[in-house]
Amino acid sequence: MTPSSPTILALDFDGVICDGLIEYFEVAWRTYCEIWSPANDTPPDDLALRFYRLRPVIETGWEMPVLIKALMNGISDEKILHEWVSIAPQILLDDKLQAREIGAKLDNIRDEWIATDLDGWLSLHRFYPGVIEKIKLTVADGVKLYIVTTKEGRFVQQLLQKEGVTLPAAAIFGKEVKRPKYEILRELKQAELDKSVSLWFVEDRLKTLHLVQQQTDLEDVKLILADWGYNTQTERESAQHDPRIHLLSLSQFAKDFSAWH
Repeated sequence: MTPSSPTILALDFDGVICDGLIEYFEVAWRTYCEIWSPANDTPPDDLALRFYRLRPVIETGWEMPVLIKALMNGISDEKILHEWVSIAPQILLDDKLQAREIGAKLDNIRDEWIATDLDGWLSLHRFYPGVIEKIKLTVADGVKLYIVTTKEGRFVQQLLQKEGVTLPAAAIFGKEVKRPKYEILRELKQAELDKSVSLWFVEDRLKTLHLVQQQTDLEDVKLILADWGYNTQTERESAQHDPRIHLLSLSQFAKDFSAWH
């Protein structure tokens, strides 16, 4: 194995392997309707597209229905992109709501949906072009592949199995692990007896990569930002000026590792 390819490849799931935007919007809209009881429970025609475009501002699940509320309140996309950190708490304040209550409501709606219509729920997830093929080739080439995600591991496994990818449960670190991603990367690295391990991590959240950057013992981990995921133009430009972070396109991802440089 040459240094130009990884011995371990760690991939985020949503925004790198799988596009969950349709599901995010659907569950967010249902939660919004339950909290704010709009007169019409059919979303306006352009709402989903605006939500998809603004998805990068969201860090935690509870913010998704709040984003819909902001859009329904007439706040512009531009304002949301630049001022979301102050808009979201203001909506909570105005409507006397708690983030954790909204989060719990959203989780309950999703859980109920999964329990009553798992196939329907799974069908709202799309895989990015070429990604599944690259995963299959990577595993076949003997690279150790891990999924490090905030999605529940069992759903990651089911979604991948639908595409003919069967990973051992130990290769998937999901929401249930309840540990920061940098801790999981540290464990993966420490588990290798061969200390010349080459660990590459592909993530679509710049903030997550910055947290890994702050760990002095992980300075040899190759950090890669997926430019097709849930990030903004500003974040992508910032990554381009960071010597430690490599910006990767979807077409590069599907190619041989030598094309990732």
